[in-house]
Amino acid sequence: MQFLLQCCFGMAAVLAIAVVARLVHGFLVASVLLCFLVVVAVAGWYGLKQSIIVSATAVAADLVLPPRSGPFSPAIAIESLFILTAFTLTAYLVSRLSSRAEQNMATANTVSAQMQDLYEFARRTLQLNLHMEPGAQLADLVHEIFDLEAVAVFDADLHDIYQAGYWQDDPQELTQNVYYFETSDDDPKTGIGRRVVRLGSVPIGSLVVRGNTSPLTNSAIASLIAITFDRYRAFANESRIETERRTEQLRSTVLDSLAHAYKTPLTAIRAASSGLNEMGHLTSAQAELVSLIDEQAAVLSDLTARLLMTARLDAGEVAIHAVEVGVAALIDEVIAGLGERLASMKVVIDLADDRLVVCCDRQLMNMLLTQYIDNACKYSTYGSTITIRAAQVQHEVIFSVHSFGPVIPVADRERIFERYYRSSTLSSQASGTGIGLSVAKRVAMIHDGHVWVTSDEEEGTTFHAAIPAPLQKRKSS
Repeated sequence: MQFLLQCCFGMAAVLAIAVVARLVHGFLVASVLLCFLVVVAVAGWYGLKQSIIVSATAVAADLVLPPRSGPFSPAIAIESLFILTAFTLTAYLVSRLSSRAEQNMATANTVSAQMQDLYEFARRTLQLNLHMEPGAQLADLVHEIFDLEAVAVFDADLHDIYQAGYWQDDPQELTQNVYYFETSDDDPKTGIGRRVVRLGSVPIGSLVVRGNTSPLTNSAIASLIAITFDRYRAFANESRIETERRTEQLRSTVLDSLAHAYKTPLTAIRAASSGLNEMGHLTSAQAELVSLIDEQAAVLSDLTARLLMTARLDAGEVAIHAVEVGVAALIDEVIAGLGERLASMKVVIDLADDRLVVCCDRQLMNMLLTQYIDNACKYSTYGSTITIRAAQVQHEVIFSVHSFGPVIPVADRERIFERYYRSSTLSSQASGTGIGLSVAKRVAMIHDGHVWVTSDEEEGTTFHAAIPAPLQKRKSS
């Protein structure tokens, strides 16, 4: 019905022009141009079929209406055919241009709408609650904003699949295949789009959608999902680090408080035991008990000192008094301090150069070496030898303490320098707090050095500490 009305509108216009042309003398040329404009207008507004019918009507009216009612001649037929051809070609070109313009406008409108949807999606991803896993939130957002039938998002890191909308079949296999086989495509028949979610060149998940979206939009959605996944992981890591920092700060505060609280009663206990010894007149059993009290109080005092030093190292409250210290004298000092512990051990000192010096805080380096040698005493095999070495290698003085004992697993060789961590192979061998090696690591770091351990069943276990050599020694080397 609409087609007929459109044709009738054009036909009525050209017939009216033809009638006026016959009634008004000299209006014939102008009437042809007017009919041409009508054909162009019909082609642009309605289409090619309507314009062809109007063109044929215009030519027929020119032939039928007076004064063309006379005999039909070949010249008139050729002229009419020429006019009809011109009108038809013009109608075809105009209708094609009009159709292309409409398609371009429709495409532009679609792209504009998709850009608005993408902007809205990007804006709302920035507002996501990153305290929760983002997969489910992203699937709901894509389904809602882009008005899709179904959405599935696969997070490879968490190995979870999040879906929104209606899936006839479980999308788990589909999304995992996209991720594992890295297939990104669009199927116009089913309306399913598949995308690998990548962070740079690394696949971190996949996206599968069913609905009316363009390939470009699907790729943009996948990119925004990748950015959101990365933001979530960064936020989670930052939150974890901040929590660990606060926990460590609280732990250091508690340690410092406990250590200070222990110092006063320990001092009283040691003073009392010393007083009892000086009083004399003690039986052998009493003297043995007093000696035991004094010995264990000394152990507690040493532990308290370590706790205090640990808290101060963590808080950055330790001021370094770096001076040049002879390595041989430093090692002798440490061994003298551990006299009772090393009484039953065989100790070998191996120095590449007896004149070797290191620029360090003497007290802190004493703590580091004491911890290394004390550990060797605890865990070394009975009757084996503890070897203490020191040598300058390039711009560092490397201390090492070697012993034979339980092998430290590769997975534990970094972690044993963490506070309170004890290797599962060593925890049952001797008692300990898991503090000493963390203090040793902090001492080395304060001196701009580093620590590490090597352990092998045949070669034994060696703890190393590298401390920068004095400046003049560096120049001479």
